[in-house]
Amino acid sequence: MQSASESYPFCEDIKLLTECSWEVCNKIGGIYTVLSTKAFELKKIFGDKLVFIGPDLGQGHDADAPTDFRERKTLLNSFSSHKFPHGIRVRCGRWNVPGSPLVVLVDFRPVFSLLNETYGKMWENFSVDSLHAYGDYDESCAFSIAAAIVAIELGRSLKIAPENQVAHYNEWTTGMGLLYMKLHQPESATIFTTHATTIGRSICGNGKPLYQYFENYNGDQMAAELNVESKHSLEKAAAWNADCFTTVSNVTARECAHLLGREPDVVTPNGFEPSFVPESSKWERLRTKGRNKILKIASLLNDSQLPDNTFIIATSGRNEFRNKGLDLFLDSMKRLADKLTDADRKVVALVLVPAWVKQPSGDLLVDLDFGGWIKPDPDYLTHRLNNEDSDAVACTIRRINGEMEMVGCSRRVKIIFVPSYLDGADGIVNIPYYDFMPAVDLTVFGSYYEPWGYTPLESIAFGVPTITTDKAGFGEWVREIKADSLKKGGVAVISREDTNYHESLEKISSLALDYLRANEAEKAEIISAAKKTAGMAEWKFFIEKYKEAFSTALENAKKRTQFQ
Repeated sequence: MQSASESYPFCEDIKLLTECSWEVCNKIGGIYTVLSTKAFELKKIFGDKLVFIGPDLGQGHDADAPTDFRERKTLLNSFSSHKFPHGIRVRCGRWNVPGSPLVVLVDFRPVFSLLNETYGKMWENFSVDSLHAYGDYDESCAFSIAAAIVAIELGRSLKIAPENQVAHYNEWTTGMGLLYMKLHQPESATIFTTHATTIGRSICGNGKPLYQYFENYNGDQMAAELNVESKHSLEKAAAWNADCFTTVSNVTARECAHLLGREPDVVTPNGFEPSFVPESSKWERLRTKGRNKILKIASLLNDSQLPDNTFIIATSGRNEFRNKGLDLFLDSMKRLADKLTDADRKVVALVLVPAWVKQPSGDLLVDLDFGGWIKPDPDYLTHRLNNEDSDAVACTIRRINGEMEMVGCSRRVKIIFVPSYLDGADGIVNIPYYDFMPAVDLTVFGSYYEPWGYTPLESIAFGVPTITTDKAGFGEWVREIKADSLKKGGVAVISREDTNYHESLEKISSLALDYLRANEAEKAEIISAAKKTAGMAEWKFFIEKYKEAFSTALENAKKRTQFQ
């Protein structure tokens, strides 16, 4: 077990480290990737003193477990039958990710009956305004309160003194748990990580310019205007009351300082675990399999056979049209089509973003299953949507397709929307995302709002060069290490401001065209640079910042309790 004592002696005092997140064994977003890849390095440091706590979305012992949760006998075995307050139940086991850390899934339904009383205490003690709550607020608070109760009971069950416990809470969705722990076990150290502020995301999601007027925004005022008062209030209280407040990038640190009023104690960038990347022989097999599948799908949607050397370019991530740069990606693909000549390679542009899927495209299924050649309608969707007339990506593709038809360049770039999670069982592609990555030649993530940016880091880890922006924490980090070009680092970082949209799409299309036309030696150099940059962002390097956060939390908790 690696010692944490050399630089951060307080870490030696940790006898129990719990980490709570809505995305433990629940793959719904980027935080899942953060936790599941970070677990390997944390496990090397803390062993089974590390316990992740997540929601039991099966809701009970008789329900199916998540596919990456293995319920089994561990040192927590007796804890599964522990009698918890309020009728809370848990399932104990291990998370099926590298490191196989201990995990407790919490059935939080009994806590709903406590919410009104708890909200009153949170207002009295921390000024958390839950009166304006709606949507997922109650569910998130019920889970995080239950998780805090479980963390407290776990320490008691293992006979670990509260002052030797660190409880880490991720995002506003677990903020109530942190505050609950501070009320009921104040001797324990707490860490709160915001991966993206509620206000920052809301400003951008509502089409407002975040950067041009950044200094003029007031967090509390904007929360009222954008109807996110309760979430913002909870997030702000958790940030101010944590023994250590962290965020994932300098981009978001500036946001936290201005909109939450507290500057983070430590910036903890998101690393990547290299064991997720296949060896070269398997990588080549996956590349062949993925390209064969996507070119077959694209040929059917294109109503003509695409050549084997077709250039595949992709974007992926959460379905936030502007924040994640889906708008910029699509418009830059139209500009790329304008620049291509008939002598250039054909291009397939993939939007790998989950949407409101109704079912796999029936025409496409018939063609794939029976070898037919019926051109699917619509010819840009692998899956039919419940809202095809209003989905922003679908509407934009239709508009761009019409524009390309008018100028006669529609055969140069085929844009395809794959609106389902690539979990290996989507009904059309049927290849998991990481297994599909080797099939791609270049990725683009034109983010407008991106606290870190896991997708471009994943891309270069798999040897796929990427284009990202300076509004992603990852992009800013790449610039800091002076690797911000395809040749230098396998990563091109472009500027995205409130006023330079057309300049940005012009830059993306030019960079994509240059890489498409690069010779094999030039491409090999860029791919090697991408892998080298990815190697600098492995968790074994970035985990040092977490050691600093743990040490800071323990030190501040000790100081705090001396005066209570």
